[in-house]
Amino acid sequence: MSKKHVAVVMGGYSSEFEISLESGSVVCELLDANNYFIYPVHILKQGWNYIDSVGKKHPINKADFSFFNGDKTIIPDVVFNTIHGAPGEDGYLQAYLSLIGIPQTSSESYQSALSFNKRDCLSVLSKFGVLCATSFYVNKGESYSRTEILKKVGLPCFVKPNRAGSSFGISKVFQKEKLDSAIEKAFQEDSEIIIEKAIEGVEVSVGVYNNQEKVIALPITEIVSETGYFDYEAKYLGKSNEITPARISVSEAEKIRSEAIRIYKLLNMTGVTRSDFIIQDGIVYFLEINTNPGMSKESIIPKQVKEFGSTLTSFFDILIQNVLK
Repeated sequence: MSKKHVAVVMGGYSSEFEISLESGSVVCELLDANNYFIYPVHILKQGWNYIDSVGKKHPINKADFSFFNGDKTIIPDVVFNTIHGAPGEDGYLQAYLSLIGIPQTSSESYQSALSFNKRDCLSVLSKFGVLCATSFYVNKGESYSRTEILKKVGLPCFVKPNRAGSSFGISKVFQKEKLDSAIEKAFQEDSEIIIEKAIEGVEVSVGVYNNQEKVIALPITEIVSETGYFDYEAKYLGKSNEITPARISVSEAEKIRSEAIRIYKLLNMTGVTRSDFIIQDGIVYFLEINTNPGMSKESIIPKQVKEFGSTLTSFFDILIQNVLK
């Protein structure tokens, strides 16, 4: 097989750009250089650039995603998408690449946009019997009643930006008086927010991916957070204990894997996703699905791949071969 040109895109326009740069760096480091020419590409608000081995920036021509590699102009055979948040996880980049005919490793544009919008995703999945927390929606500029909100979701509750990741802007609210400040915090990340009943139980996360036509669930990770929930500090600053495989019963593990695969198929996902659940009294509640989960050293998917008995190099190869074929 001739070596393929792989552009590993990272960065993005959201608060998650630094985490994405870490994910992209891991992918560049571990992709098999015998099979691929590897190009780190930073997609940032300041510009789109291929970054060469000495750190020099080479602008991306957005007409065809081509760039100069110091020797000749390259048009990638495939894009390995590691952007968390906009524009790589919300469908925009996927739509653009589809229009210019370059395959990419994440889900397609519609699936990405749907799952990135927590409200819409929960609304669709609830129609298929997927159990979710009771929720209340507020848009920026709308008046709202604290009494009405808490009558529906109760305390404690979670206040979340509707379209954001890495737990930016999320608060767990225990007192009615704290609700307004939590809503304002969430509105700093998004103009739409979702307020959910806090389900107390065991929080778990599971990766699902396709290997051509076969859909596979990775080992399940249990998340025990020092901060009370899986927030930014718990995810990235070491304030959580992530246990893989999760300390749950065989039947609970089977329920989680089965539901994660069912959701993946219901939403017509491709590539790797990570779905988060809470188990309360043996009942599995769906929280959210991420179509571009983290690949940094601290991230859950790399730990699950290792527990699965595979390497990230071979795992990344599967994701690329899925779309090249």
